[in-house]
Amino acid sequence: MNQFLDGVHNNDDMSLFTDFYELTMCASYFDNKNFRSATFDLFIRRLPENRSYILFTGLEQVLLYLQTVKFTEQHLEYLKQQGFKLQFLEYLRNFKFTGDVWAVPEGTVAFPNEPLIRVTAPIIEAQIVETFILNTINLQTTMSTKASRVVHAARGKSVIEFGLRREHGVDAGMKVARSSYIAGCRGTSNVLAGMVYGIPVFGTMAHSFIMSYPRELDAFRAFVRSFPDRSTLLIDTYEEFAGLEKAVIVAKELEAEGLRLGGVRLDSGDLVESSKRVREILDDNGLGYMKIFASGDLDEYRIDELLSKGAKIDSFGAGTKMGTSSDRPYIDVIYKLCETMTESNVYSPIMKLSVDKLTLPGRKQVYRYKDVKGKYVRDVIALDSEKLSDAEPLLVKVMSEGKMTYVLPSLSQIRDFASENLSMLPEKYKAFMDAAVYPVELSQKLQELVKSLHKKLLETS
Repeated sequence: MNQFLDGVHNNDDMSLFTDFYELTMCASYFDNKNFRSATFDLFIRRLPENRSYILFTGLEQVLLYLQTVKFTEQHLEYLKQQGFKLQFLEYLRNFKFTGDVWAVPEGTVAFPNEPLIRVTAPIIEAQIVETFILNTINLQTTMSTKASRVVHAARGKSVIEFGLRREHGVDAGMKVARSSYIAGCRGTSNVLAGMVYGIPVFGTMAHSFIMSYPRELDAFRAFVRSFPDRSTLLIDTYEEFAGLEKAVIVAKELEAEGLRLGGVRLDSGDLVESSKRVREILDDNGLGYMKIFASGDLDEYRIDELLSKGAKIDSFGAGTKMGTSSDRPYIDVIYKLCETMTESNVYSPIMKLSVDKLTLPGRKQVYRYKDVKGKYVRDVIALDSEKLSDAEPLLVKVMSEGKMTYVLPSLSQIRDFASENLSMLPEKYKAFMDAAVYPVELSQKLQELVKSLHKKLLETS
């Protein structure tokens, strides 16, 4: 899989995965011989409504891209047709990313305005890679954050990512499966994601399978004949309790062969009352080992409601609403310049002053404070030159001069790290509505820099 960026797209396809204005700006930098280094921060400006944190994911794909991005002859020919000068195209022919990158590890819980990725590179290089980084982090972080909420709502019961058929294309389908697994989902229905990422795959059956047989019982028997040791029967194609009656018959037939039916699936109707009645009937028939799996437009709000009302559901299939993050389908992810190198080769902090879009100047580090139990208390954004005591710095160096200096963790390691991070976030910040606001502060030195630079820029701009 080394030749693939994510198991689907070849790296050679990615250099033109950018906004046109990135290339026009870079062409102008080139014409004006501006090859000086600059630093850009990627951060979340503000959280979507009903979100109190984000679960950062997508770093692995960003690093693989930065390490391999290049322009092919086909790309250069296309850009020539768009009016770019030959000298600039020659520069792109030999393009490679040579910068330094710092980032928080995947699976980190983070908050607004905190630098998540910091890129220091010749400004042309840092500009060209902007769109890919933003696109990659936006999708995966949006989806992992949504999935983490769904998993939290399930209260320890399994959640399977079931949204592939309504997710936004092949790339999104792959990344949703990966992000959801990091966030705590037990597995996915996406078979390609299972192969590429090593994620456990799950599936039951569709109503069409049952409808293709003359009788519901015939369909059940046919399916368990193929998968006698791992079948879950969908019982609500016609009438759920009639379907359950037939599932009990099949379960008893399997028992006679020394086998066990895995469970039944509910996909419609009153899931609270149906699951209670199904559980009762299964238990009365000595089938207490059978599980009840539920699906059908489930998200964190619906799962929380079901369990609060006492639904007897053992696991959930979360599809469209989780796989598209339907209530909040994007995050306000930003990539902004925070310092430039002057003609005397000294880095100078810079900031944006636009109304409601002010940015923080200079290279920064994020420090996290914890209580004696390891729970998160507050974060402080400080200048990179500062060292704050009794706090953990979150940003680590992941690339140096275009080479990865970071050992990429396995997906299971990222998943464990995310689980640990989420467990350290106090419950008041995990509420689905009206969650508390996690405190993020600026260090005294950063506050002073913001104030002085703000004044200077207003006087000189």
